[in-house]
Amino acid sequence: MSDSYDFDLFTIGAGSGGVRASRVSAAHGARVAIAEEHRVGGTCVIRGCVPKKMLVYGAHFAEDLEDCQQFGWTVEGKSFDWIKLRDNVLADVSRIEGAYTDTLENHDVTIFKERAEITGPHEITLASGKTVTAKYILIATGAHPHVPECDGMEHAITSNEAFHLDELPKKVIIAGGGYIANEFAGIFNEFGSKVTLVNRGDRLLRSYDEAVRDRLLQISTMKGIEFKFNTVFEYIKPCDDGGYFVKLSDCDEEHVDLVMFATGRVPNTKGLGLDKAGVELGDKGEVIVDRFSKTNVDHIYAVGDVTDRVQLTPVAIREGQAFADSVFGDSDPVAVDHSCIPSAVFSHPPIAAVGMTEGEAKNALGSVKVYLSDFRAMKNVVAGRNERSLFKMICDGDSGRIVGIHMIAPEAPEMMQAAAIAVKAGLTKADFDATTAIHPTMAEELVLMR
Repeated sequence: MSDSYDFDLFTIGAGSGGVRASRVSAAHGARVAIAEEHRVGGTCVIRGCVPKKMLVYGAHFAEDLEDCQQFGWTVEGKSFDWIKLRDNVLADVSRIEGAYTDTLENHDVTIFKERAEITGPHEITLASGKTVTAKYILIATGAHPHVPECDGMEHAITSNEAFHLDELPKKVIIAGGGYIANEFAGIFNEFGSKVTLVNRGDRLLRSYDEAVRDRLLQISTMKGIEFKFNTVFEYIKPCDDGGYFVKLSDCDEEHVDLVMFATGRVPNTKGLGLDKAGVELGDKGEVIVDRFSKTNVDHIYAVGDVTDRVQLTPVAIREGQAFADSVFGDSDPVAVDHSCIPSAVFSHPPIAAVGMTEGEAKNALGSVKVYLSDFRAMKNVVAGRNERSLFKMICDGDSGRIVGIHMIAPEAPEMMQAAAIAVKAGLTKADFDATTAIHPTMAEELVLMR
């Protein structure tokens, strides 16, 4: 690499994508620096998927402790200590942050724990005033929660603050219909909060299959979560005695302890100097990139949520890996395949999906065969929990190739990871039928649908 620059690569943002890109580029022999104004690890590790899943585990014990009685267990004097869970989760987040930092340092990546801005064609200026140059610049700054405009919006929290609460709300309103809103509705509900989920549209989890969405709504309602659709906020006002007065359209004013917005995420591109650098941005401020994560400026690339392609951690990691291999590796350029990406919603119970929904398949293929399995998990039967699981398989009507699997069930995401390999590989319904079931499991329904 040329010595006319201080670094071969300067990465702005030390989240999942930025860290992977930096580490692999360094392993390829590049001189790499990375800047991070918050904490190494980014959204997923610090204030996203990782601590969220820990809270989901904590919340699920509420049901397990109830269900265990039918299995002969008596648990005397059970109680829940939110502060203990919160602090244990935050301590583990700090541990993982340390591991990410160690990984970078072990690969001789220079870490600047400050904000960075592009100030010239190959120039980056740090918050301290220090200026460095780099042959390539990678934007991996992620996204932040969107807070809709309403009177008193500054009194609401987002998922960022939810992990740091000093006490659990007795009554909480959550705005949004996506996975973050539904996950936190489930978490707070299991911890004993009265939860109302407010959505400006008329449906939850728009990108998921209708049957699975409807089942989650039905089960969540049964668990005591209240839903208000086609509703927007008019105002949020602090109350002298604590909490807030909230006025929703078509509802009377009510008093709640907490309002949380989970209404999507916006790419972090402000104040990065991208306009001066001539980098093209989209309508939401996202960085426009080609299939190799390159912007319209030859030496500037972007990966992860800041590109608003698919806002998922494993996708950011793949994009970071592909960037490093393409720019600094010996092989031909590598593009990430964004088709057929599996995903999960860690609701109660969780949802998992891969491939096309029934509606998408009908539009794309015309001839479609749909297989359903609607059952009650054995554990729920013994526990007396009236909660049914649903598996749905979508196949190309002509070839029998499986083009989508959708499920809502305990441990659905764990089952989906293996099933997604089969869908990605283009296997058929006949391939699944030819596979012997593991009995008794929920996953056996995948090979028993007729």
